[in-house]
Amino acid sequence: MEVEELEKRKSRKITSSSPSSALINNLDDGCLMHIFSFLSPIPDRYNTALVCHRWCYLACHPRLWLRVDRSVQDFSEPGVFPNIEEAVSAARPGDTILIAAGGSHLASNIQIKKPLCLIGGGELPDETNVICLRGSDSALEFLSTCKLTNLTVKAELGCCLLHRSGRLIIDECILQCESNPLDYLSCPIVSTAGSGVFPSNLKSDGDSISVSHTRIEGGAKAVLTSGDLALQQVRVIYARTCLYFWFDVDCR
Repeated sequence: MEVEELEKRKSRKITSSSPSSALINNLDDGCLMHIFSFLSPIPDRYNTALVCHRWCYLACHPRLWLRVDRSVQDFSEPGVFPNIEEAVSAARPGDTILIAAGGSHLASNIQIKKPLCLIGGGELPDETNVICLRGSDSALEFLSTCKLTNLTVKAELGCCLLHRSGRLIIDECILQCESNPLDYLSCPIVSTAGSGVFPSNLKSDGDSISVSHTRIEGGAKAVLTSGDLALQQVRVIYARTCLYFWFDVDCR
């Protein structure tokens, strides 16, 4: 009996010591990619790419998200683009665009007319900078439901984000307007939803903006609205070096 019990314990140890990664690696690429698609892009899918070369290839596959990376030499690789405008143009509705950390990405009056998610590739939002140069109305202009997360958007003069229609979600970002004598002309967020600026066929039901855990710096005011939406449910948390905002811009 003791010998049998000892053998059982040995078999349990062998079974339990088998690495789970070896078992999951028996799945084909299609199954693994389908599993990865259920992970949140940041940080889970991003961390998945660090496991091994195969997982990196699958986790970064253009079926799961597109990438903006200026450091890439050969842009013939599918799903990789040198700038945000080209990635937005090539994206399909519902795609996620990962913007590489490091350096600055220029964005001027880029219209987004389809549901997309734009994510900064750094550990912190200030590691991925989107710059809107003087002379542009905005860095990004939204005419559809979209999400921005883990990004820093800077505007020299004008607004960082121009919201025309759709539901815009801004989470864990930094919106920064330059502080200068003309800062009354600039606002981090401008919404014209419901103002009649655009034809009705471009407007969508349920226009709103949701901002959470976001730093807002510079400009005349955090949000400027000229349509049917108004600032609501404002919360501000003071940290040592900055203020973090939570608020909604919704129907009055």
